[in-house]
Amino acid sequence: MIFSLIIPVYNRPDEVDELLESLSKSDYNEAFEIVLVEDGSSIPCKDVVMNYQGKLNISYYFKENSGPGDSRNFGMQKARGDYFIIFDSDCIIPPNYLTEVRKALEHEYVDCFGGPDKALDSFSNVQKAINFAMTSFLTTGGIRGGSEKINKFQPRSFNMGISKKAFEASNGFGNIHPGEDPDLSIRLWNLGFETRLFSEAYVYHKRRIDWEKFSIQVHKFGIARPILNSWYPEHNKLTFFFPTFFILGLLLAFLLLIFNFDILLQLYFVYFGIVFLTASIQNKSIKIGYLSVVAVWKQFYGYGTGFLESFIKIILLKKKPQEAFPRMFFKI
Repeated sequence: MIFSLIIPVYNRPDEVDELLESLSKSDYNEAFEIVLVEDGSSIPCKDVVMNYQGKLNISYYFKENSGPGDSRNFGMQKARGDYFIIFDSDCIIPPNYLTEVRKALEHEYVDCFGGPDKALDSFSNVQKAINFAMTSFLTTGGIRGGSEKINKFQPRSFNMGISKKAFEASNGFGNIHPGEDPDLSIRLWNLGFETRLFSEAYVYHKRRIDWEKFSIQVHKFGIARPILNSWYPEHNKLTFFFPTFFILGLLLAFLLLIFNFDILLQLYFVYFGIVFLTASIQNKSIKIGYLSVVAVWKQFYGYGTGFLESFIKIILLKKKPQEAFPRMFFKI
């Protein structure tokens, strides 16, 4: 089994430097290759890659911009290995990562896996707060933090493995973004392949985004879900509606104050209080606890409103996804 690490990048040479530096410290004692795909960047990372040519086996490709999904497909087509591992450029990889993946595959082979993400102490307070919002059981149910059930796990492409056989059978990622990860997972299930969570194969996901970019990102996540539900209704879940219910419930809580009914609003205060305490204890910082409350609110509001908008247009009005949300689709 030969691993090929597929890394798409767009205008992020500093991220690539950190990622490659972490891979140069890998304790994996077998050969592996890195396929780095520059997706039409105006700030290329070729010079950074050259600095690691003597330390790592790297292939570098530059192509026109067509989105991360198509760039991952491009990299897998060029790769020489028989098992592909996909990272985002803003990840830092622990030294034992590949060893843990090899161990898990030898114990119980699977054609597609995903791993969780964690935060390093060196991350900024905002990055740690966003990491909490994206991984905590209190927010996402822990699906990015490793608590989602191991079987039928939908890998996320910042930390994902797929066999060459599964890639060739599925043709890889589609042109929707975001949403390309669960789309691929479901298509793999329909083809008879299995997916699994490798809890010990975690990465440090740096997420170099500010509050505005985070809000835009989670809003798009919300838009993507009804599109996927329209494609694969058999995989629809009531939990997908929760962020929208959360936002509408908060609005109702304020309206009920007119009638001196404040119990519902109190429940929201209790919830955010639990978020604050949990994040503060987990990160040993009251400031991060406060920022985590901000991150959770932005996450629920962005996802919830995006989901509602998409649900109305796609599910109720039966609009075609590419026409209703053209910005969600790359032209390939």
